[in-house]
Amino acid sequence: MEKPSTLLVHFDKGTPAMANEIKEALEGSDVAAKVDAMKRAVMLLLNGETLPQLFITIVRYVLPSEDHTVQKLLLLYLEIIDKTDSKGRVLPEMILICQNLRNNLQSPNEYIRGVTLRFLCRLSNPEILEPLIPSVLVNLEHRHPFIRRNALLAVSSIYRLPNGEQLLPDAPELVEKTLGSEQDPSARRNAFLMLCNCSQDRAVFYLLSNSDRVTEWPDLLQMAVLELIRKICRTNRPDKGKHIKIIISLLSSPNTAVVYECAGALVSLSSAPTAIRAAADTYCQLLSSQSDNNVKLIILDRLNELRAAHREVMSEVVMDVLRALSSPNPDVRRKVLDIVLDLVSPKNVDEVVLFMKKEVVKTQAGESDKDSGGEYRQMLVKAIHACTVKFPEVAGSVVHLLMDFLGDSNVASAIDVVLFVREIIETNPKLRVSMIQRLNDTFYQIRASRVCSCALWILGEYSLSLTEVQTAISTIKQCLGELPFYSSEETEQVSDGSKPAQQTLNPTLISSRRPVILSDGTYATQTAASESFNITPSILPGQKNAPNLRSLILSGDFFLASVVSSTLTKLVLRLDEIQTSKTETNKAFTESLLIMVCILQLGESNFAINGIDDDSKDRIVMCVRLLCNTGDELRKVWLESCRVSFARMLAEKQFRETEELRAKAQISHAQCDDLIDFYHLKSRKGMSQLELEDSVQDDLKRATGEFTRDSDDANRLNRVLQLTGFSDPVYAEAYVTVHHYDIVLDVTVINRTSSTLQNLCLELSTMGDLKLVDRPQNYTLAPESSKQIKASIKVSSTETGVIFGNIVYETSNVFERNVVVLNDIHIDIMDYILPGNCDDVAFRNMWAEFEWENKVAISTSIKDEKEFLNHIIKSTNMKCLTPPSALDGECGFLAANLYAKSAFDEDALVNVSVEKQADGKLSGYIRIRSKTQGIALSLGDKITLKQKADRI
Repeated sequence: MEKPSTLLVHFDKGTPAMANEIKEALEGSDVAAKVDAMKRAVMLLLNGETLPQLFITIVRYVLPSEDHTVQKLLLLYLEIIDKTDSKGRVLPEMILICQNLRNNLQSPNEYIRGVTLRFLCRLSNPEILEPLIPSVLVNLEHRHPFIRRNALLAVSSIYRLPNGEQLLPDAPELVEKTLGSEQDPSARRNAFLMLCNCSQDRAVFYLLSNSDRVTEWPDLLQMAVLELIRKICRTNRPDKGKHIKIIISLLSSPNTAVVYECAGALVSLSSAPTAIRAAADTYCQLLSSQSDNNVKLIILDRLNELRAAHREVMSEVVMDVLRALSSPNPDVRRKVLDIVLDLVSPKNVDEVVLFMKKEVVKTQAGESDKDSGGEYRQMLVKAIHACTVKFPEVAGSVVHLLMDFLGDSNVASAIDVVLFVREIIETNPKLRVSMIQRLNDTFYQIRASRVCSCALWILGEYSLSLTEVQTAISTIKQCLGELPFYSSEETEQVSDGSKPAQQTLNPTLISSRRPVILSDGTYATQTAASESFNITPSILPGQKNAPNLRSLILSGDFFLASVVSSTLTKLVLRLDEIQTSKTETNKAFTESLLIMVCILQLGESNFAINGIDDDSKDRIVMCVRLLCNTGDELRKVWLESCRVSFARMLAEKQFRETEELRAKAQISHAQCDDLIDFYHLKSRKGMSQLELEDSVQDDLKRATGEFTRDSDDANRLNRVLQLTGFSDPVYAEAYVTVHHYDIVLDVTVINRTSSTLQNLCLELSTMGDLKLVDRPQNYTLAPESSKQIKASIKVSSTETGVIFGNIVYETSNVFERNVVVLNDIHIDIMDYILPGNCDDVAFRNMWAEFEWENKVAISTSIKDEKEFLNHIIKSTNMKCLTPPSALDGECGFLAANLYAKSAFDEDALVNVSVEKQADGKLSGYIRIRSKTQGIALSLGDKITLKQKADRI
């Protein structure tokens, strides 16, 4: 049976030491050899050796040594060896040890005294400690602070022993007297902690009698004061006000650790607006004064918690939080913007948007880091976009500035800008004219194909007046350049060398290693060496220094060419409605048709690097036919239906966001017959403003049921797992509490026998990314009695884990060990999966980037596609990114994207593709992608298990 140990030393098992060699070294006079021998003896004892023959040798040759290192190792040796026999009685030879310890406690050397006092803190044998108590108490008044602080620790540990009050009955009184006269900070802290743990009333009396001088105390003692106040206020709420005053006075401490703990204590103990505002101001000051990014992230987490519980107070400090954007760290900036966006209100939206507008200008001026400037600008654009969606009236102050970034080299940032422009031009009709004019002026700067496509759609849909339509057509023609896209001489140059002449082929041997999915769904690593050709397209004639649309189309982007054709079609059709001159209209028709024919000719020629694809070709041909033969129904579809669909999509998106906010705002209330206190009738005598506010908030919490909201007995019962059978001699069940990064097992063990169980131990082991933090100690269980055993397990990643183990105990026959095997505890991955928000662009980027994929075949008895999708969403705790309108209708096929984020900030992407067969059964695949293997496999196993259920 393993025993608890207070010492852990690394031991290299490859070099074991023999007991005889150690004995010879200890008997010699060489101090260095004795030190080495003692170290080897300690290591052997820690690794299970007994070495009983060394004890007398150490007493004879090591005890008299005056070397400090030898004495320190001697104390370690004494800490490890068995001091009692099998019946628990102290061994007779320990009398020799007591005499040596008494001599050390009276030694003229301060170091020997101090380490001996520290050693006594780890002894639990009253027979050894009792003769040493007078020497320990004498050291409380020693002149050296090192000895006094260790003496206080020794007194505290002795008093906390099971029989400690008999060994030191007047310990609290002595420590309180010492605390009043002590000047050393560490000694004062040790004395105060002893009173907190052993005589809390004395500690509270000392604190209240010196409350005016708490700000002058050393930071170590102030931290102990905060811990005491937390403990008091949880058990004695009526006296909370006077203690909160002490916390607020400590907010002015020069030590940042004390200030941080004060803010946390205020939030946990009080809901008064004054206290919360003081805590928020403190966090903001720390956020601006600390340079460590990890500290900033921790403080932002605390501010985020405040935001969720005290939104009104946090709205007042939103500008202080925004100042943290000066940090170059992208994680800090992202968290700051997330907090601020949730706190934007009509009162502060102008200030917030103005601040972010200035930050955007800084990125344009090159004041931020070049590498992170584009990413930071993208964050700011998204934040401003979110603000303008909530408060459309501020859009006019920023939209024109952001449109300067349509030609940004950071494509992701430019895409966010053009999507922002597209939404604002629909939701803010007053800005339409100026935005269209600005877009025409800046269109030539755009170099990204996706940005060009969206900008062309905006021009085609929102150019309504005659001038706007003519300007848009002129802009497109200028960006396309002269027609045709190539001349006959250029065609001859291309035909002479055929298509490969336009490309430079550089053969390169490439070795790649990547995971592949086998037929059974498992992963393997595939290594392949292949000869790859780096295709470098040559600069085509007419492409160098060409306008943006011409350059992109000549490079083979025929999807953009189809967008150009559809935009010209819309503009010409609208021109036909508003232009009175038929000559101008016919001219526009002819020029548009010429552009489309030239694009088709380019796609079919040898001049293009890539030939035109069928979809783009069909779309351009459709535009040509439409311009040659237009009808009223087709005009309505092209000129009105697109914009109506886009407006409906925005309205649906706004409705979903509103519903989510409304669902989050729902608060459970207390029962109708619960007691309510009316604070207007409270006696205000002797109460400060802070105490009155805190009392009012407590009453409101009590009235709304917030004090009892967490005590959900039904939910607790669902998490109770039976570990043993009812017929086992030891019954055990566990209540599993899952936090973000650790799991707490609260195991109840019941002795169902009529005999006493000795050395009962809960032995646990884990499988997966789980780690047992500490091993539970041994217990003795009386007949029919029970014991609560807690075990903590650290979690390092989102992966299904298993906890297994057994209970070992001894009966009256000490030579017989009994083992009860426990049921396995499976840690559900759903405890770490949280629904998250993700836009379509980010989802597609992550889908292309993540290399771990798990493909699960659909096998279910559910007949309806939507019902199956809802079943998967509920089973996986994920959010469906596909809007409900896209899932409407009955077509026998359904495709949807799901997204979630784990507690470890891991992204989980799921694509569900379902098809209804002729026999009514569902078929298809569920594809899961993630950056790590664990979450992909675990989520796949969960879906495989859950999809077989008919309904949830």
